[in-house]
Amino acid sequence: MHRILALLCTVLFAQPASAAVTLTLSCGSVGIEAQLCREGAEAWARETGNHVAMVSTPSGSTERLALYQQLLAARSGDIDVLQIDVIWPGILAAHLLDLTDRLDATSRAAQFPANIENNTVDGRLVAMPWFTNAGLLYYRRDLLEAHGLPVPETWEALSATAKRIMNAERAAGQDRMWGFVFQGRAYEGLTVNALEWVASHGGGTIVAPDGQITIDNPRAATALTQAAGWIGGIVPQGVLNYAEEEARAVFQSGNAVFMRNWPYAWPLMNAADSAVHGRVGVALLPRGTGEDARHVGTLGGEQLAVSRYSRHPAEAVELVLYLTSRAEQKRRAILGALNPTIRDLYDDPQVLAANPFFRTLRETFENAVARPSSVTRGRYNQVSAQFWNAVHAVLSERGTAAEVLDRLDRSLIRLRRGDTW
Repeated sequence: MHRILALLCTVLFAQPASAAVTLTLSCGSVGIEAQLCREGAEAWARETGNHVAMVSTPSGSTERLALYQQLLAARSGDIDVLQIDVIWPGILAAHLLDLTDRLDATSRAAQFPANIENNTVDGRLVAMPWFTNAGLLYYRRDLLEAHGLPVPETWEALSATAKRIMNAERAAGQDRMWGFVFQGRAYEGLTVNALEWVASHGGGTIVAPDGQITIDNPRAATALTQAAGWIGGIVPQGVLNYAEEEARAVFQSGNAVFMRNWPYAWPLMNAADSAVHGRVGVALLPRGTGEDARHVGTLGGEQLAVSRYSRHPAEAVELVLYLTSRAEQKRRAILGALNPTIRDLYDDPQVLAANPFFRTLRETFENAVARPSSVTRGRYNQVSAQFWNAVHAVLSERGTAAEVLDRLDRSLIRLRRGDTW
């Protein structure tokens, strides 16, 4: 393992004679994300006189997590600073340093609360928010204007608006037009979508912060029943095999009125070669109906953490604080459209000049809902797989929402093995 990592390490800059330490950093390995991480690390190294090497890890999240788990289980110090997915803090918490005392009250208040809550396990802040994500509603602004319809506030309104425009466009010769597309394949993306439906109806978050399993409730059943009713109507049957890119392909080709996707899709929608260039808007995802209904997007994004087995923990923490600082997040937002976790950057004129659609995002991130990964810890992947398979069964008409959620509840109780996760 050590030999493999040695081959993967890329030395970015010469080590000065007076350099105090050598750190290894694992972050994004492709595209603008890798470039911006490398530039930030270079800047920190120049300022501190330390030496940093990049560790190239698998681009796939499953493979990267497996590598991290293997290294950390062996108490290896081969990686000092790790970029981790939003659903990994609970899984890796036992192997990560507590950063709580490095975030004062002012700095904590500057962050979106959902990010801090997500990264806190047993009262320990095990990772620092770096860039964030949440689900958005993309809509064809030109079609809504042409048909004199507003952006829908509720899922019911979305269903009615999508059906009306879809039928009218098909009647006018656009026979490939659909009302709505989302991520319906049986994978983590369906957990994300379905959690948005459930939470927006006031149906909870699958497992509550206190560890109680809450998914078997009437509001959750209502949300999933409503979603199942879209399939074959306003939503193509093929959505049951869609991930992010399949949904984007349909919408960007001009064949859907609405789409649920992440912020990454915005610049692609507006690229010069996009069929919907200049005709797309973004909004908060719709809410359900009822007393506890709300607009909500599922939290995504990446964090930076320090391995407990780092040979230079103090310097590693300083690197994390530098890379997640306000100045660095602003730079990354302007150059790479990576969404900051610091709230006031969504009002920054330079950030908004580079990314006008960021105006919509602040409220989305303020209301983001975290997946129950921190509370379920090492069992989160099993919890999520059981949830997405249950939802897929409802969407595929292999059981009613009430029946499937009852089975899911009993299965999760067995998985929990007692009163704690």
